[in-house]
Amino acid sequence: MVFTDENGALVAKRQGETLRIEGWGEDSLRVRSTMYPDFTGNNWALEKKSARPEVVISQREDGPFATITNGRIKATVNFAGVISFYKDDSMILREYFRCYGGTESKESRCLKYINRDYKPHVGGDYKITVKFESNDGEKIFGMGQYQHPYSNLKGCILDLEQRNSQVSIPFEVSSLGYGFLWNNPAVGRATFGMNYTEWVAEASKEMDYWITVSDTPKGLLENYTAVTGRTPQMPEDLMGLWQCKLRYRTQQEVLEVAHKCKNEGIPIDCIVIDFFHWTVQGDWKFDETYWPDPKAMVDELHSMGIKVVVSVWPSVDKRSEHFYEMLEKGLLVKNERGGLQNYDYQGDCTILDATNPQTREYVWNICKKNYYDLGIDMFWLDNSEPDLVKYDFDMLRYYLGPGLEVSNIYPQYYSRLFYENMKKETDKPVVNLLRSAWAGSQKYGNVVWSGDVPSTFESLKDQIAAGLNMGLSGISWWTTDIGGFMTDDVNAPDFKQLLVRWFEFAVFSPVLRMHGDRGPYDIEPLDNRDFGGGYLHTGQPNELWSYGEEVYEILKKQLQLRIELKPYIKSLFEESSENGSPLLRTLFYEFPEDEKCWETFDEYMFGSSYLVAPVTDFNCFERKVYLPEGKWKDIRDEKVYEGGQIITAKAPLESIPVFSKI
Repeated sequence: MVFTDENGALVAKRQGETLRIEGWGEDSLRVRSTMYPDFTGNNWALEKKSARPEVVISQREDGPFATITNGRIKATVNFAGVISFYKDDSMILREYFRCYGGTESKESRCLKYINRDYKPHVGGDYKITVKFESNDGEKIFGMGQYQHPYSNLKGCILDLEQRNSQVSIPFEVSSLGYGFLWNNPAVGRATFGMNYTEWVAEASKEMDYWITVSDTPKGLLENYTAVTGRTPQMPEDLMGLWQCKLRYRTQQEVLEVAHKCKNEGIPIDCIVIDFFHWTVQGDWKFDETYWPDPKAMVDELHSMGIKVVVSVWPSVDKRSEHFYEMLEKGLLVKNERGGLQNYDYQGDCTILDATNPQTREYVWNICKKNYYDLGIDMFWLDNSEPDLVKYDFDMLRYYLGPGLEVSNIYPQYYSRLFYENMKKETDKPVVNLLRSAWAGSQKYGNVVWSGDVPSTFESLKDQIAAGLNMGLSGISWWTTDIGGFMTDDVNAPDFKQLLVRWFEFAVFSPVLRMHGDRGPYDIEPLDNRDFGGGYLHTGQPNELWSYGEEVYEILKKQLQLRIELKPYIKSLFEESSENGSPLLRTLFYEFPEDEKCWETFDEYMFGSSYLVAPVTDFNCFERKVYLPEGKWKDIRDEKVYEGGQIITAKAPLESIPVFSKI
């Protein structure tokens, strides 16, 4: 191993590999490695941040040794290239090395495991595997959104792949006081095993990760968002109720719902026009048969103080008026084998290549003319993973590179298509709704929702874990479909109860949004095009009054509670913009010294003042609640409790336990 100090960066070369470690932000280091002659220069999620590290190169009995220190973090590299990381001289992470000439265990030398493994692909690039020692007792959080009930990810295997309801954001927060970003958009896998931690990129030109240290999770998020970007300020007039369903089929249906909300005294901030308001996918325009005057509709909604959101998909049908022009100009995602199709919902489709700047300009010009210039306020960027017939990432090629190498960053570029162009049109905050994200997506005005999840209590539990870990991944603008997306029977008592419990949870989440595909599907079709499963179908009504008088009264009171909380919610969005703090917070985010808070995940903090205990079981009308140290007041009856104990709290259908910190 040959070490050099290159203007404050530690560079090491050995057996064809170049390793580079440099300061990147406060108390943080960026680590890159490649088998190519030089690095790509891609910063991916990272924004350039200055640092003044100290590099020391020395000679020991077993060979050369180097140290780089940036504030409170230090990395050492031994003669075999094994990296160890320290916070204030206490080791927090070390690469896994079990090979001859190793430094730790003579018994393991014959295993021949190395810390950084490059397996070449035919024609170039590598499958890169990086292993670290596992720390007993460590708890790991973040990593985006996965549909499972586990908040603590220790012991989990996570596919680094974007899928409907699965959002890969490869940033972890460790209970040992470090944060780790796998700064690589390649498809791969993260394994937080008991025996070792392993990161895999299926195809890449270089290894790239970033690591930071702090005494608290709040400090880690502040460091992380300082180098990946922070959310803009959420407009205050979007902090109430967003009204949506699958699907309002016509201009008349949208206006009827809006007027009834007004007549019923139900304030809605925006109404969402879902998919297939268009002719075919890729036309990106209203179907004039059912939307004869969208400009007049938008103006009428604006006169009622309601913003308008319209769904845009990245899929382009072969029947679209834009398909062949986009094909000829190279604006579509390419298949490495087979035909053009890679998406088949209601048409033979392919996907626009959002990583191509020419595509972003082309599509925006169409959407500006057909939507934005009509007064449309926001875009619902659905299918933003993108959704595919089959997630065969090795079959795709983007402008940025092969699918295996870059697929995970697609939703970020898809959001930039709209965010960056809308910023040119207005000085107001830009907000759009997306189904996926990657590291750094928070700075592009993304409200990320948890996808098309089932309407079950089990799924509600999963969304709480998902929301908490999304917040610890830097995504503080997060929401769900209230009641879940897929419902067979809206009249079933268990679904009505689920809807109420989900709404009560959503009141204490960043964005309150009604949405779902509500069965049974027995609504009269609009015309002959809808017979045989045509695209003009709609689910049952999904407004607050749609589920009977008892449910309606509860939801109205819960909505009023949300409105009363708006000044507080506004302060949380402002805090997120300032330091990266999420709105949904694990207990340990606010109480890092309390060991019980590192083990309790069925309740959470909404900001720093409210402890929320959702009800996630059918016919459950009381539940255990852990209250950290301090004094806590039940916001329903104002009874005060001493913290540091578990209490039994009542949970009638009309409310869940919520406690304010005194």
